Amino acid sequence: MKDIIVIASGKGGTGKSTAAVGLGTSLTQFGNRVLLIDCDSGMRGLDIMLGVTQNLVFDIADAVSGSCTVENTVYPCPDKKGLFLMPAPLNAYDEVAPQILGQLVGGVSDIFDYVIIDSPAGVGSGFEAAAFPAKRALVVVNTEPTSIRGGQNVASKLRNCGIGDIRLIINRFNKNTFHKMALYQDLDEIIDITALQLIGIVPEDYSLAAALQAGKNSESRSPAMRAFLNIAKRIEGTLVPLMIH
Repeated sequence: MKDIIVIASGKGGTGKSTAAVGLGTSLTQFGNRVLLIDCDSGMRGLDIMLGVTQNLVFDIADAVSGSCTVENTVYPCPDKKGLFLMPAPLNAYDEVAPQILGQLVGGVSDIFDYVIIDSPAGVGSGFEAAAFPAKRALVVVNTEPTSIRGGQNVASKLRNCGIGDIRLIINRFNKNTFHKMALYQDLDEIIDITALQLIGIVPEDYSLAAALQAGKNSESRSPAMRAFLNIAKRIEGTLVPLMIH
């Protein structure tokens, strides 16, 4: 396995799950097998975004209870070769403990190149479970003060979890709106506040949001998907320039 990555945010609404899907899809373009794990128990949504809802029978909680094998909870994503999903439980009380999730991830380490764990927003017990197996973290923020404060908080918690490689994604970025709001002098100020190294800037892209909410394939040449592809290249070790849209 190349890496285990947790994607986190301090508050909801940053587009964290979209980032998980966009990055996972992009990493498959380099021949990788990628497993997305939805850790948002009671609020799962990746199955909708990936178009696999109708096929679901088992989830993480079923594997933990012994109702099925771990392999039974892994679903291929339609029309996305190399991308797979392990869905979260529908009930919040079925939330998986950190050590158990670590065992589940260890059980598939020989099958996948990347495991991307979509953490619930915030820093509760679901976040702790999502962070436990991770070797690297991506913190997703928007350009509002509440989102950035949340990013600072979640980054601190990730460090406390022992994750040293933490990078920043500025998501849903609109240059015109950013300058009109005038909350920050420039993007460098946001980077300085979070004290995280920037790995990507993803533009606001309503076409991608609409496609994922409908469980449809997104256009690979859409602005956001091009940005996620660049992030995937950086994770793969290729140096590509940051682009501000």
